[in-house]
Amino acid sequence: MNYNQNHKLSQITPETLIVGIDIAKNKHVARAQDDRGFEFGKRLIFDNRVHGFEQLLNWVSRLQKEHRKSELIIGAEPTGHFWLSLAYYLKAKDINFVLVNPMHVKKSKELDDNSPTKNDTKDARVIAQLIKDGRYSVPNLLDGIYAELREGIKLRDQLVKQLIIIEGRIQNHIQRYFPEFNDVFKDWEGKTALFSLRNFPFPSDLRGVTPEEVLAQWKTTIKRGVGIKRATQFIEKARKSVGIEVGLRFARKEIHSLLDQYELYQSQLTELDMEITDLMKDIPGAQEMMNIKGLGPITIATFLSEVGDLKKYDHPQQLVNMAGLSLREHSSGKFKGQTRITKRGRKKLRKALYLAVRPLVASNSTFKTLHRYYTTRSVNPLKKQQSLIAMCGKLLRVLFVIGRKQCEFEGSKLLQGLTQMKELQAV
Repeated sequence: MNYNQNHKLSQITPETLIVGIDIAKNKHVARAQDDRGFEFGKRLIFDNRVHGFEQLLNWVSRLQKEHRKSELIIGAEPTGHFWLSLAYYLKAKDINFVLVNPMHVKKSKELDDNSPTKNDTKDARVIAQLIKDGRYSVPNLLDGIYAELREGIKLRDQLVKQLIIIEGRIQNHIQRYFPEFNDVFKDWEGKTALFSLRNFPFPSDLRGVTPEEVLAQWKTTIKRGVGIKRATQFIEKARKSVGIEVGLRFARKEIHSLLDQYELYQSQLTELDMEITDLMKDIPGAQEMMNIKGLGPITIATFLSEVGDLKKYDHPQQLVNMAGLSLREHSSGKFKGQTRITKRGRKKLRKALYLAVRPLVASNSTFKTLHRYYTTRSVNPLKKQQSLIAMCGKLLRVLFVIGRKQCEFEGSKLLQGLTQMKELQAV
């Protein structure tokens, strides 16, 4: 994972058998060659099952014996999640497994035959050629607590997504059948509002009911924060409602079903957050990261689920590249284009950092000072959005150091460089 280009090329020697695999859902295609690009044998089509993996290893072993290759490197183009089973299988066998960028495969597929044709056999050959040139990366296959954390965060994202869908459907129901409901309850997720949605989802449910009766029902579950004034307002809004008054039988079943799903997802999300927070106690440096004002356990858990064990990295720039936060520009001759981030990396990691930085610049004095400096400095001031992106890279470096050394965050050290820059500008 930490190899540079020269180190990658040094792995490819005349004794190395290079195997490129095109990944699919059910069947994979493999082709083999040497360090000069000379192909060995015919292609191998094998199933995405254990007997197919064994067939691959037998095929590779036979080619190594026939062509006297003592070293082996197997590479693939990551297609969805279908490559993971093979990757973990080969890792358990202590076989060197690497990945090539799908964009590189797409752009280099015409080099051999000058044709835009695409098929599994050709792609396997292109993958092997890219590996020969050292254009590959070593996958960060998580295991242990980091693998558990990634699955936990993935499940949490699914629950949050489903919860957002359910919330939207509940809002849709309110707008159709009782739009004045939001005039009484500013937040439909409050205890009183949820109780009312179950018991008085339609204006017709409040006809012939007195404010005292509504208040009495509220008091059965809500002890504080409700009174006769709100009950009276609730009934008055129902009398003047413009909500739909037909199809109420199954509309009532719909809102009850939606509320049941909402409560289920909420309880599952709460339970999951507790488990994730508890899991973080066993990760080195996680507690020190969470001690930074403005960062919560879910943010740190998302970060660690994406990068894994920080001890596997040699430099924080590797994390910056992984998040797609490294800079790029288009320049030629006297023309110099605008600098942007590459966005080549884990978008979930990039999103987590951005969502973490926004409250940091609002509540954390250190990051607030840095953000103010970046946006108001006399030389090349940054726009607000540019500053936030720069702060994402700064946060990555901070988390990298804390994770490696298990030390507490000291904002004064982070601001020392800022003081020096201000002094240079003054001179």
